[in-house]
Amino acid sequence: MSMIHVSTTINGDEAEFLCDPRETLLDVLRDKLALTGAKEGCGTGDCGACSVTVDGRLVCSCLVLGAEAQGKSITTVEGIAEGESLHPLQEKFIEYAALQCGICTPGILVATKALLEKNPDPTETEVRYWLAGNLCRCTGYDKIIRAVMDTAADLRKAS
Repeated sequence: MSMIHVSTTINGDEAEFLCDPRETLLDVLRDKLALTGAKEGCGTGDCGACSVTVDGRLVCSCLVLGAEAQGKSITTVEGIAEGESLHPLQEKFIEYAALQCGICTPGILVATKALLEKNPDPTETEVRYWLAGNLCRCTGYDKIIRAVMDTAADLRKAS
């Protein structure tokens, strides 16, 4: 099968790659572009470990074909920090010890950042609902929810 040439923007930078038409965006990100933050937890869109945003929409990159990235703007967990400065969500996850093994963390960070961009003042129920597609086997979610709620409060104060 012939390869497809894709031009896209990833984390604000122009990117080009060749991919097999059957290759997932997750595989392209990890194997062709060395962006290994998104993890393959299930390969079926059930765990959220591979979450990225495509044109501002939260998606599981294991369910998107790499060829579908053509002309799109993609944000991965690597694009959350600004240079050497961690994003406030990343800082709060560290402060609250809201991560353990780290498999789910990139997807949860991307998902919560997308939530806070859409809703800067979510209720705890809204945060839990938004993160329902991100499975964590280690933390029990409470530290994650507290970190997100505290980040939301800090971001509102700063704006």
